[in-house]
Amino acid sequence: MIYPKSIASLIEQFQKFPSVGPKSAQRMAFQVLKMPLSEVEKFANSIVEAKKNTCTCEICFNISTESPCEICKSTGRNRSVICVVSETKDLIAIEKTNEYKGLYHVLQGLISPMDGIGAGDIRIKELLTRLTDNDVCEIILALSPSVEGEATSMYLTKLIKPFGIKISRIAFGLPVGADLEYADEVTLAKAIEGRHEL
Repeated sequence: MIYPKSIASLIEQFQKFPSVGPKSAQRMAFQVLKMPLSEVEKFANSIVEAKKNTCTCEICFNISTESPCEICKSTGRNRSVICVVSETKDLIAIEKTNEYKGLYHVLQGLISPMDGIGAGDIRIKELLTRLTDNDVCEIILALSPSVEGEATSMYLTKLIKPFGIKISRIAFGLPVGADLEYADEVTLAKAIEGRHEL
């Protein structure tokens, strides 16, 4: 079936989202068509408002409504520690724990030669500029244990070592409540590697 131009265009727009294939895009488009016009307008306005009212923090590159962001402006944060994350969603996940009270640096991606993303395409240069501040004593790498995350972590470690700043990495391993028999080998290896004395 050939869709009317307006529906085909809507499907095409949904396909621009990561991990959304033709079938998922089609389902989303038809869901929008089922919604009352007032809900569709509210949905469209939310997208426009989010785009208009957000910016990137000039210091840490977090997505925020102001620059510098709330975290960078806060006087209650530990300014001697910077946690390096790939995306803002990772920063939010760490903030939800209420355990970390330092600053952040959002790389806005990971090194991925397969996808044509090199060190110059993410916010590494800006991180190194921040390290010239004498207050920074530790960098925590909170990057995923994927091939891209590992490559980025190794690259950053090589660049940061000459600054004489402590570099640590978040532990990886088994989630709370998981059964050992269902864990994959890489997860188990990371859990053993990241063990600590009791």
